[in-house]
Amino acid sequence: MPTMWLSDNQKIGVVFCSGGGFFLIGGVLLFFDRAMLAMGNILFLIGLTIIIGPQKTLLFFARRQKAKGTAAFFAGLLLILLRWPLVGFLVELYGIVILFGDFLGTIAGFARNVPVVGPYIGMLVDRVGLGRRNAELPV
Repeated sequence: MPTMWLSDNQKIGVVFCSGGGFFLIGGVLLFFDRAMLAMGNILFLIGLTIIIGPQKTLLFFARRQKAKGTAAFFAGLLLILLRWPLVGFLVELYGIVILFGDFLGTIAGFARNVPVVGPYIGMLVDRVGLGRRNAELPV
């Protein structure tokens, strides 16, 4: 597997983020199970911190233009811990879109290259409009 550009610690961080994603999906599939959603959030934050480092993680969440997304993400996490999992998940989802919205085009471009479902993902991305963010700009 060609992951030579990732250090061993970063590979561990990717595993934590992936585990967090699986726990989040499992929490949604189990009708917003509070424990699984909280575990998914914690694993995701640990993995992100291991991948990019603690200082860059704090700088990412503390940026002025991402303040609304950061507040929504952590408010959603707090609501999940306070036994409001559906509302907390929706608030947290809004925060994730605000925080990581810049990366959605990159993720969509990567998803187009998936062997079997890539063309279908590409059609969906074209309909939603994630793939061509700056298409009207002159090069």
